[in-house]
Amino acid sequence: MARTKTQNLPDLSALLTPKNSLMLAVERAVLRGQDWAYASVPIAEQIAARLAGVITLDLVKSGQRLLEKDISEVLHVSRAPVREAMRILERDRLVEFQARRGAIVTAPDEDELRDIFRVRSVLYLTMLEQVVRENPAELEALLTAHVPKLAKAAEESVDAYAVESFLLNFATVDLCRNRLLADVLQSISLRTFRYVRLGMVAAPQSIRASLKVWRALQRAAIKRDGELLLSLAASRLDEARDAAVRAIATKPADGQRARAPKTSRISTPGSLGEETPA
Repeated sequence: MARTKTQNLPDLSALLTPKNSLMLAVERAVLRGQDWAYASVPIAEQIAARLAGVITLDLVKSGQRLLEKDISEVLHVSRAPVREAMRILERDRLVEFQARRGAIVTAPDEDELRDIFRVRSVLYLTMLEQVVRENPAELEALLTAHVPKLAKAAEESVDAYAVESFLLNFATVDLCRNRLLADVLQSISLRTFRYVRLGMVAAPQSIRASLKVWRALQRAAIKRDGELLLSLAASRLDEARDAAVRAIATKPADGQRARAPKTSRISTPGSLGEETPA
């Protein structure tokens, strides 16, 4: 018997779509920097990374249910690693568990989203202050290397720019010697990335303003002007927050399903290891 629409289930064929650069960036974030090609990544972490990618791309919508059985059937794995993958996504607050409904893609309202960004801002500025104090030369080198990539990405597409700015933020966090702070910040940044991207999609003109701030941050790092650097970073974070809040305020109902591109069932680089369904 076909399921009714009231169950609010996503089109999981999105899990089989070829990976783009944005999905790969999200997967790397979930894996905390591990590389698919060089690390023996547990199957549960691979599943979590793949799910995080389609959630960030909005192919699986906020508020939709993720059923272990459906995911295991699509990916041809048993339900045990899928269950573990859900817990990994819960750690990064991409899903939450609700009574009688199971795993649900998180769907914060405007006030909750502002709170999430407020926490991110406090953590990010604390991290950046430490980096400015302890690793100013490395920060300068990082910005010098990445800002031209941002400029190039801004000419390509919203997603290209979203990826480069996300990777630059993650690389900046990696300069922090406080690993507890870095880990918490990476987790919350992964959670906000979905909404930062939606903000850029809704207002692509904001990319130019964002790039301008990144260039100003680079100049401040060269001059070792920590006060200006922190002020610029705070401004950038506030603008990203406001754009994200506006985006979810005007976003269509989350119950509407995203239509995934048609794909053939073929193996692709980084595909999941095969496992017999339970």
